Amino acid sequence: YAMEAIRALREVRVKTPYGAPSDAYLVGELEGVRVAFLSRHGRGHRLMPSEINYRANLYGFKLLGVERMISVSAVGSMKETRHPGEVVIPDQFIDLTKQRVSTFMGRGVVGHVAFGDPICVELASLLGEAGRGVGATVHSGGTYVCIEGPQFSTKAESELYRSWGVDIIGMTNATEAKLAREAQLCYATIALVTDYDCWHHTAEPVTVEAILHLLHHNAELAKRLISRAIPKIPLVRSCPCQMALSDAIVTAPEAMATDAAHRLAVLRR
Repeated sequence: YAMEAIRALREVRVKTPYGAPSDAYLVGELEGVRVAFLSRHGRGHRLMPSEINYRANLYGFKLLGVERMISVSAVGSMKETRHPGEVVIPDQFIDLTKQRVSTFMGRGVVGHVAFGDPICVELASLLGEAGRGVGATVHSGGTYVCIEGPQFSTKAESELYRSWGVDIIGMTNATEAKLAREAQLCYATIALVTDYDCWHHTAEPVTVEAILHLLHHNAELAKRLISRAIPKIPLVRSCPCQMALSDAIVTAPEAMATDAAHRLAVLRR
């Protein structure tokens, strides 16, 4: 819920066409680089995954001038080789959410972005290198299955996801990744493994208590990882993320309402 290493820290609240973000943004400098931090669940963890206003969160980052998003998330492992305490940098998502709006499109503008490769390869590579540099066991690549929650999976569901070959399971990142792509933001995930979901026959069943116990250690690891990665991010983006909307908009400019055109202009910044 906080990044103590951020200097010249100030709180910024923004208004968006999609309502209020999860909390105030913490804006400052990390290793000499301007950054903005937001707790997706709000300080104190007040918001369930389905209650998060993902569109407001991402739009707020755009208003603040953010170009790259590093997501930090607790996940369950779906494979024996992904152990609690380790880090996965996924490169694919399966979205099983049912109750969320995961697009900025609509309300007067229609667009279809390419999403075959849903993360920024450049950013993910940097995070993998930084993780190994701080001594973490890092698995680069893998599939994150995103469920609605807030309940954990049934054993039948968990075994089904395993049969698909997924690596990790969580409740937030697929939604963020879709919106990040439409906002032309680079997006990558530091997935912190806390448990084996409920499929593992010898491990203890997943509980909030067990997750929180390991999450404290993982959070400190994530902070070290981010502090190492941030200074190595190039000032100028060379990845295709920044051009995601270039050929995506279907609506003719003359048919677009003024407010829709304004929202689109912010996403294209």
